Amino acid sequence: MKTKVAIIGSGNIGTDLMIKIIRLSESLEMSVFVGIDPESDGLARAVRLGITTCHTGVDGLIEMPEWKDIKIIFDATSAKAHIYNWEKIKQFPDKKIIDLTPAAVGPYLVPPVNFLDNMDIPNVNMVTCGGQATIPIVAAVNRIAKVQYGEIVASIASKSAGPGTRANIDEFTETTSEAIEKVGGAERGKAIIILNPAEPPLVMRDTVFTLSEQGDRDKIRASIHAMVAEVQKYVPGYELHQEVQFDDIPESDPVFIEGLGMRYGLKTSVLLKVVGAGHYLPEYAGNLDIMTSAARATAERMLLIKD
Repeated sequence: MKTKVAIIGSGNIGTDLMIKIIRLSESLEMSVFVGIDPESDGLARAVRLGITTCHTGVDGLIEMPEWKDIKIIFDATSAKAHIYNWEKIKQFPDKKIIDLTPAAVGPYLVPPVNFLDNMDIPNVNMVTCGGQATIPIVAAVNRIAKVQYGEIVASIASKSAGPGTRANIDEFTETTSEAIEKVGGAERGKAIIILNPAEPPLVMRDTVFTLSEQGDRDKIRASIHAMVAEVQKYVPGYELHQEVQFDDIPESDPVFIEGLGMRYGLKTSVLLKVVGAGHYLPEYAGNLDIMTSAARATAERMLLIKD
């Protein structure tokens, strides 16, 4: 028997997640799709798919008869809206919320890195698209050689950045930087996002730089490849764009890192690309695809562990 879920947020991310659950999930069942604009394309699409909808936000959802059977709620709204939604939902101890906004009310969760540490938490945060794509790589290096500094650059097609993404740029960089440290294991993290206006739109590309203690390069490379394979289990379009690169930063010629001072060690460079599955959004919108895929994988793993 499938577990009933609701999605709050009828924009691109919420709509793509809804379609993924309908098409792909063997354990999740769409119960209610929630928005605040009755004319939104997402709500109209849900109606065409036979899904119950609500256009009065979380307050309307809680008043619906379906609410009592819903166990997991995905929040695909905005950082500010999530604060309000959580205040309402946390009054119901039988519900769990998976937060796809940068609000970070609950702990950061990246499925292949720290799922087991957070599987019983009632509110988990999916960091950001850049975080979901790059933090696994930082963690993969860190499990072999202690990472002192992790820097990620996420380049996404401008057309794939909706109003929610654009309104939360500051939260993106702050949330991702913090998660590089808390989840990835780096002493210091930094995140940069680029909205690429190229036409035709380019797929999501991510660059990860780490400065770590010296370590076995073959083991680091193998750890990265193993982590990529883990992410590919729920994001098939996630892959290395080229082979892992290494550079020595000698003690005689250290680099300055803000907040850490002069450091030396092993620099590892990893280039990634993420091609979307094309369920609702174009393939170039891999940044949205990795968020919705990670959220779905998180919910399904919660049920698998529970069973």
